[in-house]
Amino acid sequence: MTKDHIAEVKSLEALIGGSFPANLSKLSSSSRTIPTNRDFHSLYKSDEFKRPIDEIARTSQCVLETIGGKKSMTFPGDDDAYESLVKVNDEILEKFDDSIDEFKRNRKMEEDSKKAIDVKVAESNKRFEKHGKAKAPFHLPTITKPQEEYKILVENANKPFDHVLLEKSEDGLRFVHPLEKLSVMDFVDKNLTEIIPVKPLPLEETPFKLVDEVKDLEDLAATLQSVEEFAVDLEHNQYRSFQGLTCLMQISTRTEDYIVDTFKLWDHIGPHLRELFKDPKKKKVMHGADHDIIWLQRDFGIYVCNLFDTGQASRVLKLERKSLEFLLKHYCGVAADKQYQNADWRIRPLPDVMTRYAREDTHYLLYIYDVMRIDLHTMAKEDEQSDSPLVEQAYKGSYDVCMQLYEKELLTGDSYLHTYGVRSGNLNAVQLSIVAGLCEWRDRIARADDESTGYVLPNKTLFDIAKDMPITTAQLRRLLKSKHPYIERNFDAVISVIRRSMQNAAAFEPVVQSLKDWRPETVVEKNIEPKIEKTGTEASSSSLSLKKFSVDDSKKQSSSGFGNLPSKRKLESDKKVKEEVKVSKSKPNEVIIVVDDDDDDDDESYEQSSETADALNRVSETPSNGSLSMTQKPKICNKEIIVLDDDDESENDSESREEEEMRRRSEKHRRFMNMKRGFLNI
Repeated sequence: MTKDHIAEVKSLEALIGGSFPANLSKLSSSSRTIPTNRDFHSLYKSDEFKRPIDEIARTSQCVLETIGGKKSMTFPGDDDAYESLVKVNDEILEKFDDSIDEFKRNRKMEEDSKKAIDVKVAESNKRFEKHGKAKAPFHLPTITKPQEEYKILVENANKPFDHVLLEKSEDGLRFVHPLEKLSVMDFVDKNLTEIIPVKPLPLEETPFKLVDEVKDLEDLAATLQSVEEFAVDLEHNQYRSFQGLTCLMQISTRTEDYIVDTFKLWDHIGPHLRELFKDPKKKKVMHGADHDIIWLQRDFGIYVCNLFDTGQASRVLKLERKSLEFLLKHYCGVAADKQYQNADWRIRPLPDVMTRYAREDTHYLLYIYDVMRIDLHTMAKEDEQSDSPLVEQAYKGSYDVCMQLYEKELLTGDSYLHTYGVRSGNLNAVQLSIVAGLCEWRDRIARADDESTGYVLPNKTLFDIAKDMPITTAQLRRLLKSKHPYIERNFDAVISVIRRSMQNAAAFEPVVQSLKDWRPETVVEKNIEPKIEKTGTEASSSSLSLKKFSVDDSKKQSSSGFGNLPSKRKLESDKKVKEEVKVSKSKPNEVIIVVDDDDDDDDESYEQSSETADALNRVSETPSNGSLSMTQKPKICNKEIIVLDDDDESENDSESREEEEMRRRSEKHRRFMNMKRGFLNI
């Protein structure tokens, strides 16, 4: 190699910051970790991802241009370096081409999606114009997540919500709401006899403003500063978000209606409206504000003072119904179409029919507030109780609603017990352990990606997995009945959770027994340490502490253990695993399964496995009338022995009952007997 070649190589190595062959190998391996397709374009919107990718692109381009100008250059120490570089270059260009193609497809899909939404909106508006009623769009899958489109930052960490704008108590243990310095009596309306309710103008004749610019928000704040009361409502969406998002804010004065696009003005709403909502001299009128109050706190740091909740007042007045739909009909003669209550309020632009619905929620509230105040005052006089119902119930109820403080949903040791279906699912210890493990896994994923847990892993799919106990990717694929993006992207992780949960099943036996007993206020004092790998940005808790829980149901469920096993069962063969079933002569009811593994890849250090053998390698289930235990022995000469003790049921049990139980559990027995040694030797 000539001196010029050596100098050129050193110049190139200086450019890339190290040995060329080493960096080439590193580039080749790391290029496979770059996300592709939709994931790449989604992440590329984030500066944290975009900056290093752009830097890599610039460096790579510079290196390639340097190499391109020196075709005759050779590299010391590796004759195949040039060929490797060509190969890596081809891989990068191919991936780039694939990304461009995927980007074009995604762009076309987005355009088609918007066209489809526009068509649906137009059809909905036409139906409304023709029949006065349109079908509400629920959870449109084609809508881009607002968090990504509008760069809305959320804090989903598994720790309590921090009310940073509130003062702390003297002992520092709690937050102090601004209302604590005020009394309910400060907000009671006086001189009710002078109130003359005036019906608002029809929607079509009332000025309306869509607030989606900062300047519009400033004008709205100035308007609210000049009035004594205003009506408020929020539209919320829980789909594709861990905590949920406020999608719209509707505000009405005596003369105007406003709809605030909270997505576009997310960071500006709090600073411009916070003091107005906190002002105790301004009356805020809302209906059923229990959720609205905490959504305002969570998303915008807004704490409400001086609220009149028409829902609370309707309870005091003992109206036939308490819904806003009823109040609109009862007081205003307006028939509201409440099908849009649960519509997908993330949709933009907002359809006319949904805009009308949103306006109706606040347009009539101030008039209803006036009429209700008179009715409450009249009731107080008729009952000869002065203002006691008015003060102690209607206003006190509204005061208490405001005093709520938002609390973030946290993952605890017994969170899985609150999953719908757990207490009535008749699960055994293995299945319950899998439920707990999958609940923790989906919670961690949902927090990191700001997804709803039901989108990451729906409850029905969770229980299907727990009951079938798949231990291979192929089994899990066959089990899924529909598309589940997060499961499909994390097959290996889900299988790992299932296997580790099955190892930890013995610790869940007390919980299973408590659920079977169906006794209220059952107390379980047991610590569980599921061995689930910690991944992602937020490490999950390594231990699940089972705490006090209660069961209100009165029906006692039948035993859900593995049940009695037959003395012999033919096992399915496997290419790498051989199983031999033997029956002990001294103990006829004891089934011995000898597992012979010819795969040397699994012969890992025995010392590593023996440290946790007692804690991790035992799974047992104890039905009420029999017992079944399964113990995995430390591996000796590539063989394992699994002993299944099969005790006969009580002689008092009838033969028909035994046959019925066997039929009911036959499927579970088959799956259990088909378990290969691989799922225990992780």
